[in-house]
Amino acid sequence: MRGGWAGHSPYECCGIFEKFLTLHDFDVEVADSLEVYADLPDVDLIVQSWTTGNLTEEQEEGLVTAVRNGAGFAGWHGGILAFGYENPRYQYLVGGRFVFHPGGFVPHRIDIAAEHPIVAGIGGYDVHTEQYYCHVDPTLEVLATTTFAGVGEAPETKGTVMPVVWTRRFGAGRVFVNTLGHSPDDLLLPPTRTITERGLLWAAGG
Repeated sequence: MRGGWAGHSPYECCGIFEKFLTLHDFDVEVADSLEVYADLPDVDLIVQSWTTGNLTEEQEEGLVTAVRNGAGFAGWHGGILAFGYENPRYQYLVGGRFVFHPGGFVPHRIDIAAEHPIVAGIGGYDVHTEQYYCHVDPTLEVLATTTFAGVGEAPETKGTVMPVVWTRRFGAGRVFVNTLGHSPDDLLLPPTRTITERGLLWAAGG
């Protein structure tokens, strides 16, 4: 699923992982309209890259039901977190929502916070991109975090440890979220790409 605000390069970013999934024997179908959620076929994985907008009641019902029944749901950055603010069931499914990124593009560190196949063998690393401040569900399985320095318009965030990568179980489905991924360059950074690729496979049940 790709579309919405063009500033997050949904077509280019999805292209990176479309190739990856095809190489892992997935039959990939690309949708450019949220209408597909209203009548989802039986799938192993739904990857969403759609910033801004909301789901209709029928679309929200279709997506939430599909994941609860066993479909994986995965995405990165605003394509999954800056979307559906008027859809409470979607928000609960994802486990978080984007609030803001103080300071804009800032250097910060990603710290690995758990032992999990998605982050196995990956150490902490530095990035220079948007640092997402989110409202998050306390039940998430957090795999990576970042610590805010209190820059820009939000000095009160100094010292805040925020989830960057997380998973959650939702009924019979699996959900994977990576807050990194503003641009293709961000996603192509080797540790970020590896985490995202593994996250997609994990969400699909692998």
